Order: sequence, then C-alpha cells, then structure tokens
Amino acid sequence: MKTRVITAVIALILFVPFVVIGGTPLAIVMGILSMVAMGEILYMKNRKLVSVEALLSFLLVLFLTLPKDFREEYLPGINPVIFVYVIALGLLITTVFTRTKFNFDSAGALVLAGIYIGFGFHYFTELRNSNVYLIILGLIVVWVTDSFAYILGKAFGKHKMIPKVSPNKTWEGSFGGSLVGTIFGVAFVLLFKNQFPDTNIFLLILLIFLLTVLGQIGDLIESAFKRYYGVKDSGKILPGHGGILDRFDSLLVVMPIIFFLFEELQ
Repeated sequence: MKTRVITAVIALILFVPFVVIGGTPLAIVMGILSMVAMGEILYMKNRKLVSVEALLSFLLVLFLTLPKDFREEYLPGINPVIFVYVIALGLLITTVFTRTKFNFDSAGALVLAGIYIGFGFHYFTELRNSNVYLIILGLIVVWVTDSFAYILGKAFGKHKMIPKVSPNKTWEGSFGGSLVGTIFGVAFVLLFKNQFPDTNIFLLILLIFLLTVLGQIGDLIESAFKRYYGVKDSGKILPGHGGILDRFDSLLVVMPIIFFLFEELQ
C-alpha cells in the first residue's frame, strides 16, 4: 500500500501540471502515454515491440491521439477513416506472410485497441482545448468514484458484482462509489457553474451519475481482457499500480463521453 500511495502522489505531481498547461506539452504526454498503452497491449498478446504489426499499431494509436488542430494543420490531406482502413489493411496483409503466427483475430484486436486507446487519449487534449474544467470534472469523477468504491467495498461489500472478471468488486462498493462520485462531480459543476453549459439540475445529476457508472465499466473492460490474456497487470511502469492501462482504463472511456455530452449541451 505504501508503494501504491507514493507512486500515486508522484504521478499526480508529474501529470497535473501538464493538464493545467495544456497545448503542445499535454499533447506530447498523451502521445507518449498512448504509445506505452499500445505497447502493453502488444505485451499482453505476446507480440514483439519491434515487428511490422507493432509498427502499424503504434502508427495507428499515435495518429488517433493527435489533437484535431494538429492533424488539420500538418496532415491536412489524411482522412482519419481512410488512415484507419489502411492500417487495418496493412495488418491483414501481415497475416498472409506470418504463417499463422499473426492471425486475423490478432489483427482485429490491435485495430480495436488502437481505436480504444487513441480516441481515449485524444479527448484528453480536446477537452483541455475546449474547457479545462471539463477535464478536471472527468478526473474528479473517476478518481473519487474509484477511491470510494474501493473503501466502501472493503467496509460494506457483501455481494460480488462480476467475480469471474473482477473478484474484489462488490455491488455495495460500486453503488457507494457512484453516489459519492456523483456528489463530488455535481458539487464541482455547481461551484464553477459559469464554466459549464446551463443545465437542469436533475439532468446534471443524471449525467454525472452516468459518468461514474461508465468509469467503472471502463475498469471492468480492462479487467476482462487482462483475465483473457492471463495477466495480473497490463504493465509494470507504475510500481504498486501496474501499467498505464491499469491507471487510465476508466478515463479512456469517460473523457470521450464527457466531450460528446457537454458539447451537445452547448
């Protein structure tokens, strides 16, 4: 636990300033994190980091992570949909020459992982460019929900949620985490209400509660594919926490949803 707390504090000290600064520094950090996360996927699939499929996967996730303004200014002729198709086609072609060592299932998994990771980290930057308070809201909702789901689950949890996927998660902890996360999230929006679209309070509560649920689903998604690949953690880069995917799993789901929801409200 001591190692876990120390790592969390150091990570926050290093990460939060980039969120505050935004712009190119944050985009660079997001690019690095997305590449590391894709590396963790390749590691779990027992793929070499120096290979054709790894190169194509890194290109895919990096391109999708790039801020929209950067792509439009420096890569104006590249259509994102066509780019994803070309990478997917490249991975499929790779299956032809690898004699079943790299197959259709593996190609599909890498494309899906690239979209999941790339879009997730992409919307960190887009949220910061749109409204720094939105990205702070996402961090508060996810971190508070996660922390209290753990605390309340340890204290009051009796009914296992999905033991085959995440044996320690309970319905009591999940609901308690969502309740506290919703309270903190709504309080933050009301405290800085001039920074957010004018929203009916009942709709706001519903939206924040939805984010707490989606954050926990993001955590379960990562637990599911770790179980599938038979690994405890996605990586070892964060002592006591595991890998980048272990720490950002909920945020990769929540950040795009926040962007879509609040953009629609404006």
